[in-house]
Amino acid sequence: MYLFLTTFFLLYGGMHLYAFLKTRSALAFSTNTGIYLILFMTVMVFSPFIIRFSERLELNFFARFMSYIGYTWMGVLFLFFSASVCMDIYRLVIYLAGFISHNNFSSLIPSARLSFYFPLMLSLIIGIYGYFEALDIRTEKVEIKTSKIPEEIGRLRIVQISDVHLGLIVRGERFERILKEVKEANPDILISTGDLVDGQIDGLSEFAGLLKEINPKYGKFAITGNHEFYAGLGQTLDFTEKAGFKIFRGEGTTVAGLINVAGVDDPQGKTYGLYKGVSERELLSKLPIGKFTLLLKHRPEVDKESIGLFDLQLSGHAHKGQIFPFSLLTWLYYRHTIHAGELRLVDDSYLYVSRGAGTWGPPIRFLSPPEVTIIELIHEGD
Repeated sequence: MYLFLTTFFLLYGGMHLYAFLKTRSALAFSTNTGIYLILFMTVMVFSPFIIRFSERLELNFFARFMSYIGYTWMGVLFLFFSASVCMDIYRLVIYLAGFISHNNFSSLIPSARLSFYFPLMLSLIIGIYGYFEALDIRTEKVEIKTSKIPEEIGRLRIVQISDVHLGLIVRGERFERILKEVKEANPDILISTGDLVDGQIDGLSEFAGLLKEINPKYGKFAITGNHEFYAGLGQTLDFTEKAGFKIFRGEGTTVAGLINVAGVDDPQGKTYGLYKGVSERELLSKLPIGKFTLLLKHRPEVDKESIGLFDLQLSGHAHKGQIFPFSLLTWLYYRHTIHAGELRLVDDSYLYVSRGAGTWGPPIRFLSPPEVTIIELIHEGD
């Protein structure tokens, strides 16, 4: 945890230093202006810590205010940094081309002011667009034909929500939009694949009540994500149970004699000494053979030893990067599986990774709209 925080603050602080130097190069502001900008950026670097501390002191209004300011700034700064680095790479390529060819290409090199204003305007435009994209909940539909669904049932509808991050930002209208999509999907089974909550969850009991109103025919099942441990495992499990979910932590069951459902803890629990580690192969081997088996696992990582013992693994976590071009990093990190969408594995096992319904940090999504997933399991003869 300490290594993660140290790495985060070093990288985030470095982005602020880069933006400060870019701004000073373009605007040549006074010393006093520079001091004010440094103070503002320092507050923004430590805003996640300030927000969490404010939550613990139950300064909810201030915490929400700071979360919108601090996390929106984080998203816009990331977009500015990405666009600005691309401009710098372009400038370097033109300079090297001129140096190698002994030609003067200086007219093709944008000025320091243009190299500042273009990324700035682009990041602001994308940030505004991304704010509304984060509100645009999409319904993704997946169909799997299988002989393991009884003919008399014909079709079983599973609805997956993942990475809702219910907390300071995802609440109210944002949460109601997610619930609306879930209700309209009319699930037979509702699944939450982790990160249902985010940060301190004091005062969120009303949202547990709203979730509890959804009563699928065959039940609701959930697993832990990394944020369940960040927020405090005891209270997050209590919240999830009050919302009507059966929580699987290295456990499984056969639902109504129709389908096997099993779930495992997120490995973040190891950091807190709260991880219920089990062998996926051992867990899945205990379930009845011949029934469709659903494995719930927060991170889109596939245990090779368990392939063939489950029919569908449902995951989330990656958000498809949430904000492009960060999605390039999540794509690279999960290159052995996928960071969003459906992947067919060997032996007719599938992996589906949700982009998530909410947002972590910035209330912004770009080229990664939020989703509620509908999985239709359809009977097909042998």
